[in-house]
Amino acid sequence: MKKLLIPAMLAVALGAAFAADNGSLDKKDREFIEKAAAGGLEEVEAGKLGESKAQNADVKAFASMLSTDHSAANQELQALAQKKGVTVPSTLPKKEQKKVDKLAKAKDFDKNFIHEQGIEDHKHDIKDFQKEAKDGKDPDVKAFAEKSLPVLQKHLARAEEISKEMKGKKG
Repeated sequence: MKKLLIPAMLAVALGAAFAADNGSLDKKDREFIEKAAAGGLEEVEAGKLGESKAQNADVKAFASMLSTDHSAANQELQALAQKKGVTVPSTLPKKEQKKVDKLAKAKDFDKNFIHEQGIEDHKHDIKDFQKEAKDGKDPDVKAFAEKSLPVLQKHLARAEEISKEMKGKKG
């Protein structure tokens, strides 16, 4: 009987500790995790699309970098979300899927990919991650945002370089 009681008590204690952590996460921190997870999945899918569809070698390499870097960040964020009791999508949500689908149909794929995924999305993401790093309440969530910023900034800088190179070749 004692052998069964100790694991049961431990499970109840762990459950209570988890529930306490789950309830203590600030609403804005929770929303950041959810939004970052959906955006990260979009970046991976768009990156895969870019790897297969881009004509420009630099755009293909950039797409591969997005897919690789965001896959790693997504795994880290998934673990953080689980630790904090936040449910995040495991597949691309409809809103983000529509963006990827629209990109897939773009007339000048390479130009649109660099502009939309590389520049516009990353400018927006950097703002969100800077805000979380500055104003977030949970130290683990803030640390994730801070750690992610240099990678997002690297992506933006590379996308801007590729965009300038592509414009230079046309005119």
